[in-house]
Amino acid sequence: MGKKRKHSETQTAEPKKKDDAAPERPKRSLFGWKDKEEVQQQTESNTDPPQVFRNKEKVMVTCSRRINYRYRHLMLNMVSLLPHCKKDNKVESRNSKGATLNELIELRGCSSALFFECRKHQDLYLWMARCPNGPSVKFLVNAVHTMEELKLTGNHLKGSRPLLTFSSNFEKDAHWKLLKEMIIQIFGTPKEHRKSKPYHDHVFVFSIADDHIWFRNYQISVPHNESDKMVRGGLDKMTLVEVGPRFCLNPIKIFAGSFGGPTLYENPFYVSPNQIRALEKRQKAGKYAKKVKAKTRRKMHELSNPLEPDEFADMWRE
Repeated sequence: MGKKRKHSETQTAEPKKKDDAAPERPKRSLFGWKDKEEVQQQTESNTDPPQVFRNKEKVMVTCSRRINYRYRHLMLNMVSLLPHCKKDNKVESRNSKGATLNELIELRGCSSALFFECRKHQDLYLWMARCPNGPSVKFLVNAVHTMEELKLTGNHLKGSRPLLTFSSNFEKDAHWKLLKEMIIQIFGTPKEHRKSKPYHDHVFVFSIADDHIWFRNYQISVPHNESDKMVRGGLDKMTLVEVGPRFCLNPIKIFAGSFGGPTLYENPFYVSPNQIRALEKRQKAGKYAKKVKAKTRRKMHELSNPLEPDEFADMWRE
């Protein structure tokens, strides 16, 4: 059996008694009660490592019901070009579509949306919105040409990050600056996104002509032969090959909220496609009215100027 410990060894060491006297109060200065050096030491010990900003932009892409096949293909082309987007089911195009879309965007965890709205199976409107607080823009889409229709020779890696280029016209007015910022946030693929590739091999070109925004997509073609290997920074041998799709955006209104709200800007040169079709019908109706008036004038002329009787008219009747 082991030896028993002595009673003196088992006794625990008594804790040291703290001084009951309060510490001396530091002298008050312009920097407060504490000295400047002590404050700096405390702040250095409590500082956390700097947080790096990470872009978590996600775009929800959807369309309205009864959309045309050409516009549906355009929407699918945009989905293939934006690796940070999420495609959702079709939404009914009604007055209450704003609340429905905001709810869907919140459920999908997105921060912006592209909504393709088709009216009368022939007119396409594009809503570009930041959710849930806005702003949002409504465009009329014209001159639509999809990738399948164009059959261009350009080709780039799917999921690669695009370079966004803008014409100098975007810096003229305030509403163009706002549209430029919204396009950068929606069409710019976030860095190190899980579905994106760390390459820049194509360019999105946004240019303004006749108060319309024209969109083009080009591949950056670089020679890969050893003999023609390009020096870093040399842009002479780079060429641009168009990939598609093509479309033109005519801005109608800019709203302060998401899919509605106070109007920040309204295009004074916008003419709805319904008015254009009504004018064309009036022109066609004007042609028919001219024909009817010409017939009545001809009859009146014949009545006012009758032909003289022909003396040889009844010669062969016998």
